[in-house]
Amino acid sequence: MYERLKQVVEREERAALFTVVEGERLGAKLLVLEGGETVGDGSRELADRAQALIRSGRNELLELPGGRVFCEIYQPAPRLLVFGAVDTAEELCRVAKQVGWHTIVADARGKFATKERLPSADEIFVGWPEEALARIGPDHQTAVVVLTHDDKFDLPALQGALETDALYIGALGSRRNQERRRGRLLEAGVEEDALDRIAGPCGLDVGAQTPAETAVSILGEILAARAGRSGGPLRQAKGRIHAEV
Repeated sequence: MYERLKQVVEREERAALFTVVEGERLGAKLLVLEGGETVGDGSRELADRAQALIRSGRNELLELPGGRVFCEIYQPAPRLLVFGAVDTAEELCRVAKQVGWHTIVADARGKFATKERLPSADEIFVGWPEEALARIGPDHQTAVVVLTHDDKFDLPALQGALETDALYIGALGSRRNQERRRGRLLEAGVEEDALDRIAGPCGLDVGAQTPAETAVSILGEILAARAGRSGGPLRQAKGRIHAEV
């Protein structure tokens, strides 16, 4: 059990570790990997629930007949993929790294996509959006933010991101530019319902002016989306302050 769990961490795999914390078989453990592999001893019900819990990415205390089971999720850091090596990209990577995200910046313009300009990026990919998306493969724990203001970058980046399971897709730009871009994507064959996945203009309404303030605004919206929250004032929220654990 522990040797396999060590491999999960070292290989950055996704898995759920169930531990009985109350009831019969106290202390019993079951490890379930994203691909379905199981190690340990546990009920079929736990194994069946594992994939949805892994996808949620959050620990959870399960109330089951006869006792309670704590589900601990193991997974690699969530990823932030930013298109456009601009000032806001560096600020966004900087604040995202502070909360444990793996940051990637992609731009076809090699003179901008440099470590000197983007010291907070864990990875820098020089290439076109289609190449970056194929290489990186955004999944349900990846947020995609498009910061460029050029259709030859914006449109393929957004269209390609919509074809993935990305947890968040955001695009910087004025409302006027968002509408124009939306029309171009419709002309390219993107379904209108799919366009509703794009947060544009991206970010929370905090009156951001500087690149750093804009980055905080965008990251706030990403975190809210990941937790299934609206991102509004806590004083107006009806549920728990913290996400379920």
